[in-house]
Amino acid sequence: GQTQKMNLFQSITSALDNALAKDPTAVIFGEDVAFGGVFRCTVGLRDKYGKDRVFNTPLCEQGIVGFGIGIAVAGATAIAEIQFADYIFPAFDQIVNEAAKYRYRSGDLFNCGNLTIRAPWGCVGHGALYHSQSPEAFFAHCPGIKIVIPRSPLQAKGLLLSCIEDKNPCIFFEPKILYRAAVEQVPVEPYNIPLSQAEVLQMGSDVTLVAWGTQVHVIKEVAAMAQEKLGVSCEVIDLRTILPWDTETICK
Repeated sequence: GQTQKMNLFQSITSALDNALAKDPTAVIFGEDVAFGGVFRCTVGLRDKYGKDRVFNTPLCEQGIVGFGIGIAVAGATAIAEIQFADYIFPAFDQIVNEAAKYRYRSGDLFNCGNLTIRAPWGCVGHGALYHSQSPEAFFAHCPGIKIVIPRSPLQAKGLLLSCIEDKNPCIFFEPKILYRAAVEQVPVEPYNIPLSQAEVLQMGSDVTLVAWGTQVHVIKEVAAMAQEKLGVSCEVIDLRTILPWDTETICK
């Protein structure tokens, strides 16, 4: 179908636009999302869909996620934004002890599977300690949630739409250094990239290199250097979904 040149934050906006258009119950909320968010990922969505579907919240991450759990349990689609991944920790209890366990705790009578939590992730080189963290490891040991980190605009849109439509609570970390750095032709219409499927970006016979998000680009450079300087053939894999991760592809 039709494609358009997008950077990563524009592909996120496109995915959110598609989700709101497709699902009349979908709502987006977080700190400053109504005017477009600090990284401009929600620009124009409040004007297009109204203040009842794209709205600001108080500066309270625990409240944002708790509110999202409630919306999802009630049957709507909740898309919550944590302004920086570094500030997801006040919501750790809500994510790990409530969202992840809701279906199990109720014997599948209730669930909050329609909850997606977005957060800008990783360092940019000048963010200091509270705007540079990569907290996925803290969540990677918690059954009941899915964690996804894309490497590019094309990947970001397809993976985010899969998270929003997935019937499990998902955390979608967005590499903020790539918001404007990465540009690709991205389909305008919605599409999905399957979760929990790693992608082999480069075949190799000597060593396997696994990365996700921004580090995929670093590891590709490392693979090229290893081949050129050492004659080492590197396989490069983008894990994409951190939990549940694609053990079959990695082990193979």
